[in-house]
Amino acid sequence: MIELMALIVLTVPFIGFFINSTIVRILFGSESIISGYINSFFIGISLILSLIILFNPSDVTNQINLTWLNLFDLNITFGLLIDPLTSIMLVIVSGISFLVQIYSLGYMHGDKSYTRYFAYMSLFTGSMLGLVMSRNILQLFIFWELVGVSSYLLIGFWFNRSSAVVAAKKAFIMTRFGDFGFLFSIIYLFNFNPASLDIVELYKMIAAGTVPTKIATIASLGFLFGAIGKSAQFPLHSWLPDAMEGPTSVSALIHSATMVTAGVFLIARLFPLFDHSQIMILIASIGAITSLIAATMGLTSTDIKRVLAYSTISQLGYMVMALGLGAYSAAIFHLFTHAFFKAGLFLCAGSVHHASGTFNMKFMGGLQSKMKLTYYSMLICGVSLAGIFPLSGFWSKDEIILSTFNYGGFFGYLCLLIGLIVAFMTAFYMFRTISLTFYGSFRGGGDEERKILKSNNIEVPETVQNVHLEESPKFMTYPLIVLSFFAIFIGYAANPVFFDLIFINKHAFSEFVEKSLEIYHYHGTHSFNFTIALLSTFMAIIGSLFALNTYKSKTEIYKNTLIKNINYLLDKKYFIDYLYEKVIVENIFYETICRSFAWIDNNIFDQINILLSRFSYRFGLNSLKLQNGQIHSYGLAMILSGIVSVLILILLG
Repeated sequence: MIELMALIVLTVPFIGFFINSTIVRILFGSESIISGYINSFFIGISLILSLIILFNPSDVTNQINLTWLNLFDLNITFGLLIDPLTSIMLVIVSGISFLVQIYSLGYMHGDKSYTRYFAYMSLFTGSMLGLVMSRNILQLFIFWELVGVSSYLLIGFWFNRSSAVVAAKKAFIMTRFGDFGFLFSIIYLFNFNPASLDIVELYKMIAAGTVPTKIATIASLGFLFGAIGKSAQFPLHSWLPDAMEGPTSVSALIHSATMVTAGVFLIARLFPLFDHSQIMILIASIGAITSLIAATMGLTSTDIKRVLAYSTISQLGYMVMALGLGAYSAAIFHLFTHAFFKAGLFLCAGSVHHASGTFNMKFMGGLQSKMKLTYYSMLICGVSLAGIFPLSGFWSKDEIILSTFNYGGFFGYLCLLIGLIVAFMTAFYMFRTISLTFYGSFRGGGDEERKILKSNNIEVPETVQNVHLEESPKFMTYPLIVLSFFAIFIGYAANPVFFDLIFINKHAFSEFVEKSLEIYHYHGTHSFNFTIALLSTFMAIIGSLFALNTYKSKTEIYKNTLIKNINYLLDKKYFIDYLYEKVIVENIFYETICRSFAWIDNNIFDQINILLSRFSYRFGLNSLKLQNGQIHSYGLAMILSGIVSVLILILLG
């Protein structure tokens, strides 16, 4: 029964994609609202069945495994792996996607490509569901690429805007660099032992000690590179902020339940392989560095979606750091809670944009009284992201910070320090965002504001001129209520740390997800440290108060020379984009390498072709003289040719 449910969960989004992209588009047109209801219905089915699978723990170990290729000694199987990690991810993906579909009914209303949007969203959801259910690593890679294609289509959804096209190409190309590492590791493991591509068999082989540490290390490096690209970790993180060019509802899905969570899921799915390798400290280091630099860039950005994008990169860094420290359940727990409050924050940003006509927080303000439901939803989700007691984000963030303390040693305490600093900065930029958006007076949309902006040679966003300061439609606000509810309660309800809650055992989430690694004999440690919890909460509260005091009545702080230089550095994203786009791509690749090849092509190969052409022409022209019409000349040529041929045969013989 569970096997059939899992197949339906995977299949119905693709059915929705087929119906919307063909039948609905042909019969009802590209703006038909029917496509939105079809998507909501089919993904709603996936959500219901995913919940049934999640709450049937006795059956979650059932697996579907079919032979895909059987040739001589080669046997590759494709199938579904339904374990606790998968069941949790199914609920996250289908649940968030379902709420985003409902939200999109209002947010995308009136768009000329309404049907195409929902077709892409079905493909996106189905691809991610296939990724998390894959039993074979090669099968996982196929859905991994489908997720990449879907995100490319959605980021560049408004392809008539050049910025969207550039952002889509940037995301696609940068993640491809990581995918080369993924593909290398698949080939490497296949050459080691084709059976190792089966995830369950790989777990058994590692537990039995038949996978050498060197093999595990080399394969893990490739998979890590793939995860770095997909989850936007340093140094392949710069594509994610630019991906905000797509619809905000797409951003909510990408940042909470699909695309960027795929990299973290890959490390978690292959955790025994990584744990058996020698790169765990490297993984934790990349996560720590990413969480820190992304948090700093969120401090100065004025685009509300980019602030949330940097926040996503930073929180994913938390998760990767935890996995590198061996805190498997803590990382997945934070991925779980993060999905709800981050989706809520992005949908709130879309609601604010719907009212103010812009994503630039300098043109917002004063929306608290106009959009009370959006305001309270964003406040709740923001407090949860900041990790302030007792909301969901507090419990999962505390698990990660506690894992750094438990790891101990210089490296563990360094990660602890970074985690606390990031907690402070997370609270700061989140409450800075809330202050600039909802407090003070409205700064955009009026004639006087536009005159002031134009007089200061500041470009006025086109949409600022189309302002209607009111709460968003019900289709957009209902998902906000649901996500805010989960942002408050789901953290402690899913994983109580003090005592059992009625029918939920203490540390239920952590113990449940760790059952995925029973074959590997992994058992995490579960505890609660009041000192660490108080310290992280104190850092978050200080960051929140500092931001409220600084930005509640103004849009920027006083800039002395030092702060101006820091702001400039952060606005330029540490010049990483400049390094990639200007230095590496433009100067080195185009100006140096491509120009060098162009010179070689023009001055060597083309000249050789010209010389060959001239030689052939002259040889042909001179050979015409042999055609003189004299039979004795032809006879002499034949005799000489015969003599030469005989001499050659004699010499060769």
